[in-house]
Amino acid sequence: MRAIRLHEFGPAELLSYEDVPDPVPGADQVLVTVEAAGVHLMDTVLRAGTAGGGPVPLPELPTIPGREVAGRVEGVGPGVDAAWIGRRVVVHLGPVPGGYAEKAVAKVGSLHEIPDHLDGATAVATIGTGRTAIGILEQAALTSDDVVLITAAAGGMGSLFVQYARNAGATVVGLAGSPDKVRQIRELGAQYAIDYSDYDWAEQVKAQVAEVSVVLDGVGGESGQQAFELLGIGGRILMFGWSGGGPVRLGTDDLMNRGLTATWAIGPKLMGRLRELETKALAESVEGRWVPLTTTFPLAKAADAHRALENRETVGKVVLLP
Repeated sequence: MRAIRLHEFGPAELLSYEDVPDPVPGADQVLVTVEAAGVHLMDTVLRAGTAGGGPVPLPELPTIPGREVAGRVEGVGPGVDAAWIGRRVVVHLGPVPGGYAEKAVAKVGSLHEIPDHLDGATAVATIGTGRTAIGILEQAALTSDDVVLITAAAGGMGSLFVQYARNAGATVVGLAGSPDKVRQIRELGAQYAIDYSDYDWAEQVKAQVAEVSVVLDGVGGESGQQAFELLGIGGRILMFGWSGGGPVRLGTDDLMNRGLTATWAIGPKLMGRLRELETKALAESVEGRWVPLTTTFPLAKAADAHRALENRETVGKVVLLP
């Protein structure tokens, strides 16, 4: 089969498209012919070798990156019911990578069967990004009374937040980094869509809404800080990353003076519930309540996908198609 392999840590150019032996499913595993493989921002960090002491350890080299795949079961290992053969599935591979390939092995207990009308790219966007989004949104407990400010609203999770908040009846303010992305989040249902590359974007928000009650922030840095400052009395911020350079800075005075609530919404709170959250997220996609945005690349162009993701040139979830 053909796959992407990494032989040394470093820039995206080191992702090599190669012929490799087909994987063989072991006990309680299946072999999946891959229709789509997800690319996560963490993949770029692992590729660069800069993950440090993060939640996902650096892989042993050489490695085939990727932890999210959708496709059809081609074979089964010892102890697995042969009835799985031929079924379309999506699966998060967990700590063992191998997704950037034409075939991958997965634990049978991690599989989710998917209907034919759900395309592989959408399924992949849902299984990883979607499960995290649902976990965050459950904590946010959005209502029709909320005014929700979403940073990076055109990203994989941000675009799902926009649709979920719209469905909850909330007023949605979406931030994105280009006129095209602003247009897309407006089409997703954001009542207000603002380009955060404008120097006065925070003033634009103030001119549009009287008060922000919820901030969903995975950006941090200057943009996240400005978003936090827009919260009104009794508001709440849910944080899940800092791609903009560092986490939002806040202290007890901020919380006390405005009666705010601040939550780190990922990590231990979600780890014990991943399969439950995957099931809930897939239901949102299967039943059409949200449609994940995706940017696709051929499997052979994985290096281009990594560069585009790192340069913020993508919309929604980045997906490789073998």
